[in-house]
Amino acid sequence: MEMHWIRACCFLRLNDPVNLVGGYYDAGDHVKFGLPMAFTVTMLSWGAIDFDNEIKSCNQLEHTLDAIRWGTDYFIKAHSQPNVLWSQVGDGYSDHYCWERAEDMTTPRTAYKIDSSHPGSDLAGETAAALAAASIAFKPYNSAYSKILLLHAKQLFSFADKFRGRYDNSIPSAKNFYASASGYSDELLWGAAWLHRATGEEYYLKYVVDNAVSLGGTGLAVEEFSWDNKYAGVQILLAKVLMDGKGGKYTSTLKQYQAKADYFACACMQKNNGYNVPITRGGLLYVHEWNNLQYVSSAAFLLAVYSDYLKASNTVLKCPDAQIQPQDLLKFSQSQADYILGKNPESMSYLVGYGSKYPIYVHHRGASIPSTKVLRSTVGCVNGFENWYHRKIGNPNVLYGALVGGPDKNDQYSDERDNYEESEPTISGTAPLVGLFSKLQSLNKNSGKRKFSAQPKFEVPVVFVHSITGTWMVGTKKYYRHKVVIKNTSEKPIRYLKLGVENLTGSLWGLTPSTTQKNAYELPKWQGVLKPGSQFSFVYVQGGPQARVRVLSYY
Repeated sequence: MEMHWIRACCFLRLNDPVNLVGGYYDAGDHVKFGLPMAFTVTMLSWGAIDFDNEIKSCNQLEHTLDAIRWGTDYFIKAHSQPNVLWSQVGDGYSDHYCWERAEDMTTPRTAYKIDSSHPGSDLAGETAAALAAASIAFKPYNSAYSKILLLHAKQLFSFADKFRGRYDNSIPSAKNFYASASGYSDELLWGAAWLHRATGEEYYLKYVVDNAVSLGGTGLAVEEFSWDNKYAGVQILLAKVLMDGKGGKYTSTLKQYQAKADYFACACMQKNNGYNVPITRGGLLYVHEWNNLQYVSSAAFLLAVYSDYLKASNTVLKCPDAQIQPQDLLKFSQSQADYILGKNPESMSYLVGYGSKYPIYVHHRGASIPSTKVLRSTVGCVNGFENWYHRKIGNPNVLYGALVGGPDKNDQYSDERDNYEESEPTISGTAPLVGLFSKLQSLNKNSGKRKFSAQPKFEVPVVFVHSITGTWMVGTKKYYRHKVVIKNTSEKPIRYLKLGVENLTGSLWGLTPSTTQKNAYELPKWQGVLKPGSQFSFVYVQGGPQARVRVLSYY
């Protein structure tokens, strides 16, 4: 269940005012947008907090903390002064004019910031939430780093609260890409709620109570939880405070927060007296036409979390149309995960690299163009559109772990690179799945099922024919000479074929080891192209079972 993240590295102008190396590019682009990036880190951290044992059981805790820290290290550098936060690198307009690899990037790397004169309470509040949540996740393993995160979180929250304003008014170039449509009130409550959980300080609990009405926390009932709208998350976090018996003198207001948390959960469960989240005939929550699955993953995660909170307090969810047991919330959450992984009318896994059928025309620059190790020539801004964006062949690189936008309201999915509403992945959509899948995997282990353990398969027009061409004994051990014939069964040439060879204990001849990936091999340079109907073979020697050979990428 390891997730792969598209990390932004060293593509900055030399005269940039601060070191903004790191962080994550958003979606299929090369812009570092602060708001969805911070939400991504918050959701990764929440999963690592609430489902830490489940993530450990999957042997993914180290990877999860590493993914969180890649974001938090960036935020620490971006928070260069108490009331300054560098919020974006790159410009969405110029970026969308180019289709090129990050290694070939020619677009401006302009850096944008918010400060006391150009406020961004939503962005500063979300980043405070991310750092506070991450401080909890790291506390058992790196207490010194946890304290640093918490210090920055407190400063950013104070900045967000004191200098109020929408970040997309201060950074207009963000408005057409990640507009803060819900405003900044939800992020102020969100940041305070996470700081209360991280510190236990009454100040932050009093803040969400005193501002419950003015900031909409107890007045707004929502049917969406996302990088933009945090109200449902706030309401469920504060419902936990109440259910843990820590409400004290704030109990009456916290009950109002919980009532709105219940509204969200009941709306997802279709038990809210008609005020429900739309759902497709195939059973998928349908919140927005554009990139709907990011809202599904966030909602499914939130329902799984709320299920645990209700169960721990021996409470049921009381909806207008029914009383719902905590385990039923979790079952519904699992139904959304099952849909994502292939239990849907298209029989399509929308998690790239998982299952036997998944999107291969993902709208993503890096995935759609061969790496510099393979295609050593530069791919220019316009050349990328002409030669790669419109190419009618699946992506040469598999973007393992990416969640695409998903099907339309009729459960139909069009796997086309230019269908970005459905085929573009986002980091904010993938992040909730880390905790959610870990939780569901633990349930499957306990029930003897292995639902999420299938290895990804890559459907390409290549077949492998294995044979044993010789055997001999060395002492008491028997060795085998294995021959593998690779056949191109298609009517098109296959270039830059990369193979994964696993369980190999001996020597291999005929393939060239990859310099960028462990247990990966490529055709020798003299072979180059595997023409239609042609074949190529390689051999290896080892004792015991044969190695497993699979296609990693090609074009």
